Amino acid sequence: MPIRPSRLLPAGLLAVAVAVALPATGGATSPATIANGILSTTPSCMNGPRDALLDCARREVLTAEAPVMLQLNPIGTHIVVLGAGLFPDGTIRPVLDGRLRGALTLAQQFPYTPIVVSGGVPRAGVTEAQAMADWLVAHGVHPGRIIQEGASRSTVENARNTTAILAGRGASGAVVVTSPDHLQRAMVDFRAAAGGRYPIAGVITP
Repeated sequence: MPIRPSRLLPAGLLAVAVAVALPATGGATSPATIANGILSTTPSCMNGPRDALLDCARREVLTAEAPVMLQLNPIGTHIVVLGAGLFPDGTIRPVLDGRLRGALTLAQQFPYTPIVVSGGVPRAGVTEAQAMADWLVAHGVHPGRIIQEGASRSTVENARNTTAILAGRGASGAVVVTSPDHLQRAMVDFRAAAGGRYPIAGVITP
């Protein structure tokens, strides 16, 4: 289902906010990131049939740059890092290490933004969420910023379980951090689970 131009009008207000607010903060935000921000707040991209959500995700440019919503509201927005399986001994695989490094970059840029680590599937008694939390703490992130979601076994469950946590915390939005080949599907699953209550943006690992 194509995006209707009339549904883009409310999201156009975001472009005005970006034009006014970001120069004042000294941010050098790319046109692609601004366009992604507008799409992520378009009603038909926040909630609707799966084919419409997928169409929106395909229109967005994959980027490691901090999304507009995180720049404008670093307190209400939450960073969400998706698990990627652990080695049998409970240590982190390279693909997950990459996701965590992408999240760490955002965490350092926005030092008061909460971080949700999402993933179950324990190995050697360690869940993905626990391993991710330990990695972030070892790299200087304060443990009080980290919320663990350690029951998920799939991206759909990541989305369902994490959006329940976000709703309980009164989050204003979420930035999903994952691998380039996973982000579009993850954004669709998270937007479907959020049901339009708040926008979902995405960041790929460098």
